[in-house]
Amino acid sequence: MDLGLKDRVYIVTGGTRGLGLAAARELTSGGAKVVVSGRSTHSLAAAEAELGGPAQAVGVVADNADPATPDRLIASAREAFRGLDGALISVGGPPTGTTDAVDDEQWRASFESGFLGAVRLSRAVAAQLGEGGVIGFVLSTSVYEPIPGLAVSNALRPALAGYAKTLAGELGPRGVRVVGLVPAHIATDRALELQSITGDADRTAAGIPLRRLGTLGEFGRIAAFLLSPAASYVTGAMVTIDGGTRTSF
Repeated sequence: MDLGLKDRVYIVTGGTRGLGLAAARELTSGGAKVVVSGRSTHSLAAAEAELGGPAQAVGVVADNADPATPDRLIASAREAFRGLDGALISVGGPPTGTTDAVDDEQWRASFESGFLGAVRLSRAVAAQLGEGGVIGFVLSTSVYEPIPGLAVSNALRPALAGYAKTLAGELGPRGVRVVGLVPAHIATDRALELQSITGDADRTAAGIPLRRLGTLGEFGRIAAFLLSPAASYVTGAMVTIDGGTRTSF
């Protein structure tokens, strides 16, 4: 199936590893061009090379919490590829901890990066997009139900989902789409690390109807579809990618 990605241009934050890199990999394999951001020059160079080099991928050292980041990423997309068709905003997992263990500074840093930074970037990107543009947010199943030991995620992810739904309604009349990706039990380094600490790998798999973790490729393919013109009538949706774990409608 041709998703219509050829020569479309996307910003992918957190695009040097995990879910962000998985999405960027599928976008570029479909012919899209990407600007990926990350905090490490070394990881950006590796991602650029993997994604096809400067003809298809440009890396930018950036922190989502920095107010200057949106303008830098948009300028990089226009300078390198002469356009912008959308963005996938992936901010990584907030710190673990219960409500009594997370201090003010951790709350503040998580809000600046995981919520306000995402809002700020989406606003800036939305101002640049025309009909057919798209903004995707990588969220978490804490959108639907609190996850024990993840107090910050349980507070900020639902708030970002609510913002995404609001943004979808506001941008829809312009032909610009907004989608939320809601992954769980994907085999990222973070998920595997948590399992190694708890020793709950078998128990986790037993609780998933498909009886296994999802692969990064499986997440990336869904992300690429939702960001592509092939999903042109999908907006305001929170798309769960969890192997069937969530049992509610």
